[in-house]
Amino acid sequence: MGQDIQGKIAYITGAGSGIGRATALELAKEGVHVGLIARTESKLKIVAGEAEAKGVAAKYAVCDIADMEETSQAIDKLQQGLGSADIIINNAGIGRHGNFLEIDPKDWKRTVEVNVFGTYHVTRAVLPQMIEKNQGDIMNISSSNGLKGTAGSTSYSASKFALQGMMEALMQEVRRHNIRVSTLNPSMVATEMVFGDSPDKNDQEKFMQPEDLAEYMISQLKLHQRIFIKQSLQWATNPF
Repeated sequence: MGQDIQGKIAYITGAGSGIGRATALELAKEGVHVGLIARTESKLKIVAGEAEAKGVAAKYAVCDIADMEETSQAIDKLQQGLGSADIIINNAGIGRHGNFLEIDPKDWKRTVEVNVFGTYHVTRAVLPQMIEKNQGDIMNISSSNGLKGTAGSTSYSASKFALQGMMEALMQEVRRHNIRVSTLNPSMVATEMVFGDSPDKNDQEKFMQPEDLAEYMISQLKLHQRIFIKQSLQWATNPF
């Protein structure tokens, strides 16, 4: 029999839209209190209201996770408002696509700063809470580009490959504290990062939706504490 996640506390990065928003709302539906982190306050307010309408507590903190001090302050705010985290959803990330010589070096560096250092900053700030509880779940949204590089994805692939290695090593360190570390590697998901602000709804239906990944993560979180899925790869069935 799996575990009940009702009443747990989850911190979600990139929670203002896309996968982060969908996951926050799915967690709220399951009775999980949610701490929301993103850079845009207006979006966070909306998601917090949607989560609270499902009967849970929701707090938010505006933060650029690439900044360690900002991140530390954001996590402190969520801990004071909600309590210590049982779950981290490391979802925030950016993508810079283009040929190796075409990508601006500043954009190349920013991709790594957000996708690698940002995830490090969040996890580093939250991990002591989980160690104290002697239990927790750290779930990371990587990408199929973190398992296989493709032309035009040098900075993005570099960041996601680094994320894989960092989290696999962390997984080995924290298992003794009953903390499960999992990394998801979806192929194309219908989000603003992929389709822009006005995606074609018909095209979206060919690809995975944010809600699909949210549903998957909920199922994984409900697994009995003695088992977890270290790494998984999600594909659209028929995107052609």
